[in-house]
Amino acid sequence: MELKELKKTWSQMTPSKELDEIQLHTMLGKRTKSLIERIDRNIKIGFVVLLGLILLFTFDDFIFSPETIEKYYSEMPIPNWVLFLAVFGNVLIVTTFLYFVIKYYRVKRQCDVACDLKGTLKKIIETLILYQRLFYLALASMLLAMASAFTTGMYEGLNHNAELQGLQFTDIETSKLILAFVISVLIVVLFGGGIFFFLRWGFRKLYGNYTKKLKATLRELEELD
Repeated sequence: MELKELKKTWSQMTPSKELDEIQLHTMLGKRTKSLIERIDRNIKIGFVVLLGLILLFTFDDFIFSPETIEKYYSEMPIPNWVLFLAVFGNVLIVTTFLYFVIKYYRVKRQCDVACDLKGTLKKIIETLILYQRLFYLALASMLLAMASAFTTGMYEGLNHNAELQGLQFTDIETSKLILAFVISVLIVVLFGGGIFFFLRWGFRKLYGNYTKKLKATLRELEELD
């Protein structure tokens, strides 16, 4: 509607429709350039944010958590597979981001030489959508690894406390097991959900909103044709 109203207004101001088309195309081109410049800026911001998050998760996996366990549960070493899942989740997040950056700038370089405005928009939108899917896949993998590690820690903690009291895990009262299970689920949901919504908000803020704006610009270009 915005484009149609603008064309109608301009057609009343000037008798040359061809000139209107050129002016509209120029306006959309400037808008596209502005959006791409903002995406370029946000990629740099994304590098800083991602680096900070990865450092935080890495310190937690290899320094904070091991020190806490060694201090309070010295007889409960962290299983190697838990560390592997944590590292795998972090690497996957970094890999998807680097893949997006490489593909984005490759598309941008190609379109600077060989693509028209519509082709540039289509390729950049496709790149952003692909990154969105990869990002959520990597985020789900990381959260699954964190949930698995936490659940394992709860189980090992209950088992360890039972052994200190000369009991087997199967000897623990059912009500206590249910309570521990409910607490574990609540913590995983609250903590994992908080991380998910925070990272999703950050992704939409940096890239998701621009995908919608680029799509809107593409629709306006198609109306012109």
